[in-house]
Amino acid sequence: MNNFPSQPYDLIVFGATSFVGRILCRHLWMRQMEGLDFRWAVVGRSRQRLEELQEELGLGKEALPVHVVDAHDAEAMTAMVRATRVVVSTVGPYALYGSGLVALCAREGRDYLDLSGEVPWIARMLAYEPLAKQSGARIVHCCGFDSIPSDLGVQYLQEQSKDLWQEYCVRVRMMVARIEGGFSGGTVASMLNVAREAWEQPELRRLLANPYALCPNPVGPRQPNAALVEKDNYTGQWTAPFVMSAINTRVVLRSHALQGNCWADNFLYDEVMLTGEGWAALAKATAIRAALVSFFTASALAPTRKLLERYVVPKPGEGPSAQEQEDGGYLLWLRGHTASGRSIWVSVQGDRDPGYGSTGKMLGEAALCMAFDRPHEQLPGGFWTPSTAMGPLLRQRLQKHAGIQFTRMEAPAH
Repeated sequence: MNNFPSQPYDLIVFGATSFVGRILCRHLWMRQMEGLDFRWAVVGRSRQRLEELQEELGLGKEALPVHVVDAHDAEAMTAMVRATRVVVSTVGPYALYGSGLVALCAREGRDYLDLSGEVPWIARMLAYEPLAKQSGARIVHCCGFDSIPSDLGVQYLQEQSKDLWQEYCVRVRMMVARIEGGFSGGTVASMLNVAREAWEQPELRRLLANPYALCPNPVGPRQPNAALVEKDNYTGQWTAPFVMSAINTRVVLRSHALQGNCWADNFLYDEVMLTGEGWAALAKATAIRAALVSFFTASALAPTRKLLERYVVPKPGEGPSAQEQEDGGYLLWLRGHTASGRSIWVSVQGDRDPGYGSTGKMLGEAALCMAFDRPHEQLPGGFWTPSTAMGPLLRQRLQKHAGIQFTRMEAPAH
């Protein structure tokens, strides 16, 4: 029998022994060592693995309680949700394992955060938004590399533009100037599942092609197509498609919609990877695009998908080593243009590999932000994005505790 305390935890990590869950827990433990006072617990399917995590962190049962809960046990899941103010889930693919928890949090009025980048699943979860509005639950998907740097980066750029010129940018492009890091098995499993679902269900392919798929009103001005290899006019560099743009663009456009399209009725946004100048850079951009097309084509077909899972991609629970996480990092440039012709540049820079070392810290600070920085009366229940739920409050935390810097910059020379 799983005995949860009568006094709710500040937050619970569900799926604490997953690859990113362990990184998240290490970050939360370090924040406690810095003197931050909060009550939390870790939840998973295996008591042995949870106790190994306790040992790894050097914490006893009182400092870090563990609870064994199966995602298919409705009674235990309900007890878990009622025992905390904030639930943080790292259990993916979310389309396979996450729906019941979102529904429970929406019903019980508990805040919920996750790392999902699965557009079809998030679109399905929006069916619970009326329930969340009624209960006061704040549901925030995409609290990792997809999509905090893009979402908060655009918000920061628009704040700077408004302060400088009293007008917002109507056109914004995010460019990946540098990225170093690896994929984990959990991320790849989510991508494979999305590809499989899209192949089996034509309506999902239409949803994935719609940049407004996560907006309250799923229509708007035609967005730029960044799926081709092109030269960026302002940097002089060749561009390749960015694999995370499929989720990041949807989140940014939802943020805009949730704010009443305050930036511009014809607001445009896209994301690309920069590969440099010259023939070698063109060849690199072409190779990146070809690799992405090949991966998603192979992922959609059952025989080739099984070959990928068996011989090519990392297994769930696998991911970059601690040294690889430490050595990784990323630099994003965002360029905005106003209707009057002015332009502004900002950068977002992270000090760990984006998918795991940095993502674990982002998710941890987002959870603490929801637990302590955003009272319910300031943010009603509903399905929010990172920028609309937490915005500058989270940005301050990320800069102070997560090694992520948001900076206004000069246009890069070329």
